[in-house]
Amino acid sequence: MSTVVVTGASRGVGLALAARLLDRGHAVVAANRRWSDALAELGERHPGKLAFEPLDLGDLAQVAEVGRRIVKTHKDIYALVNNGAASSDRLFALTPPGEIESLVTTNLTGPILLTRQLLQPMLVRRRGRIIMTSSVNARTGYSGLSVYGATKAGLEGFTRSLSREVGKRGITVNCVAPGYMATEMTRTLDGERLASVLRRAPLGPAEPEDVAGAMLYLLSEEAARVTGTVLTVDGGSTA
Repeated sequence: MSTVVVTGASRGVGLALAARLLDRGHAVVAANRRWSDALAELGERHPGKLAFEPLDLGDLAQVAEVGRRIVKTHKDIYALVNNGAASSDRLFALTPPGEIESLVTTNLTGPILLTRQLLQPMLVRRRGRIIMTSSVNARTGYSGLSVYGATKAGLEGFTRSLSREVGKRGITVNCVAPGYMATEMTRTLDGERLASVLRRAPLGPAEPEDVAGAMLYLLSEEAARVTGTVLTVDGGSTA
């Protein structure tokens, strides 16, 4: 049994991934701002295999502290899935500087710093997996998501270079880029904006379980030679 740290595991993709990892016998550390009823239910189904670490990715001092605590407390850390993120559906010209700074910290700087902390035991053991949750918005523009898209593009650049640094230590680093999903983060889309997004996906929009399945592949032995890449799960909307 190995340990996988998943940020943003209280709902959506992170929750779907945590459930599937637990079903497969892995231990999961859910690093989120808050505990959720859904996580509590998972914990009841898998006693002793689900741990919770309160984490706000927008608080860099807390990220460093929690990262050190996870390394010290949870042994055999095999993987980190940087899934937690924040979004803002606001035109760039109307976005306050403080909101821009918060998005960059939560979506880019926080995950980079957490990766630095959890990478250490992987380097020692010469094995590990790191996954970033990117977005199709890193490569496909969408009105109102310029800063969000910039943070995700940053994660993709970080992924490519880091994969070259740590590959000789048996560690892979990859991104999964979901398209539109009906989650709490995208609840502001409606009407014609939502219809326009749905028309672009010939297979229909992805579900959180679809994205979790892509992550499971990248965590598996079958993906031992897959690194520095971006796996898109968007129903074909960017084809």
